Order: sequence, then structure tokens, then C-alpha cells
Amino acid sequence: MADKFAIVTGASTGIGFELASIAAENGYDLLVVADEELVEAAARDFRLHGVSVDAVQADLSTIEGVDAVLAAAAGRHIDLLCANAGRGLGHGFLDQDVADWRRVVDTNITGTLYLLQRVLKSMVARDDGKVLITGSIAGFIPGSFQAVYNGTKAFVDSFADALRNEIKDAKGVAVTTLMPGPVETEFFDRADMLDTSVGASRSKSDPADVARDGWKALMNGDAHIVSGWKNKIQAAAAHVMPAAVLAEQHRKMAEPGSAGSNDADHR
Repeated sequence: MADKFAIVTGASTGIGFELASIAAENGYDLLVVADEELVEAAARDFRLHGVSVDAVQADLSTIEGVDAVLAAAAGRHIDLLCANAGRGLGHGFLDQDVADWRRVVDTNITGTLYLLQRVLKSMVARDDGKVLITGSIAGFIPGSFQAVYNGTKAFVDSFADALRNEIKDAKGVAVTTLMPGPVETEFFDRADMLDTSVGASRSKSDPADVARDGWKALMNGDAHIVSGWKNKIQAAAAHVMPAAVLAEQHRKMAEPGSAGSNDADHR
């Protein structure tokens, strides 16, 4: 058993898988979490780095799912939390089922906040720990045809900045927000967005590169990191462009049937 222990959510694929791999390479025992059975297979890969790995399949849109993760931690000091689990949803808001958009909100906001609150209380009490929260540059952009997802990421990005200020006296605790653009993961398939310009784009970021950016920023104690130079430009532009213009640009990326019309950058 290693001296360091990390929890990584959304660890079965994509950015979460790569973050867990990096943590394992750096000698962290792991508790990896996802809402699919694939997390068990991912755990076998992480064990190749010689660390102890436990896997939990849990629905992090529910309080019960988060409680199951905390119970699996079995009272160990959590040195690192990568709060990476997230869910997307495409199409127009008026066409979405309530259960679908509510699960996005409950996964990206409610479950994430509950996990953060439970883990950070003990970190702040002992003045030691690191937290990486996966936000998105989507939080800077009115997300036409992806309105609920972008809204949740706007919440997460803003919440992380406020939280960081609230606990600023805990000098041994680092909270970093990782804000990628579009990433080559199963995200767009699961969000039913493969027929969109952004979903079909071949210029998405490599999740391994995004994870490395996030890890480096966290270890440096940085407040946040926008991964990828194109995304840095887009994030900067989003702070000065009118909301109506941003929304129309997003429409061209995310409107159903827009695949092939534009090459887009977004996550």
C-alpha cells in the first residue's frame, strides 16, 4: 500500500482514465469510479504500475452513488481528488426529456459538489490535499443546442473560483480547475452529438495531453488551466465578444445535422 491515495471519477475512459494513469505512475493508490462496468477493466491497467487499485461502479448523479464512493475509501486520507465525472446532452432544450437534462445537472453539479464538500472538509482540517476539478471552456460560451451542459460548466468554473477563495487560508490545499475544449472521447457519442460539427471534428484534443496539462497545473498549485493554445484563444475571445455572437457561433458547432459544415472547437 502506497503512502498516497487518490480518487478519480469518470476514470473508465477519456481524461479520467489518463488522470488515473498519471496518478498511478506517480505512486498513488487509487479508487477509480465510473458509472459503467468498464471501470473494472481500467483498474487492471492501472495496477500494472504496481499500486493498489479499487474500482467502484456508481451513479455520481445521486447522493447514494457518492456515498458509495466515500464508503469504498474506507476512511483513508484522500491526498488527491480528481473530480472528473461529467455528462453532456445535445439537441435543443425544448426537445430534451426532463430526466435527461436533470441527470446532466445532477452529475455535473449536485454530485460533484457533494463529493467536493465531503472530501475537502477533511483536507482543509488537516491543511493538506489536492483537488482537480474538470470544468470546460464551454462554461464561457452560451451553448446553443447544448445549453444545459454549458450552463453546468459555467457553474462549475465559477464555483471553483469562489471555493478557492473561501479556503485560501488552508495553504496546504490546492484546488485547480482544468478547462479543456473539445476532446477525443466518448463524450459526443453519449451526448448524441455525432451528427454535429463539433462532434464530427477531427481536431479534438488528445485526452492524454489534456490530463497532463491538468496534472502539471495541479502540482504547480495553479488556480486553473485552459488546455490547448486554440482553446486559450477561444476562452480569451469569449470574455469580450457579445453573448449573442457567441451563441450563434456555438449554434454552428452544435446544431444537429451541422457535421461537415464547420470544424469546431468545444467540449
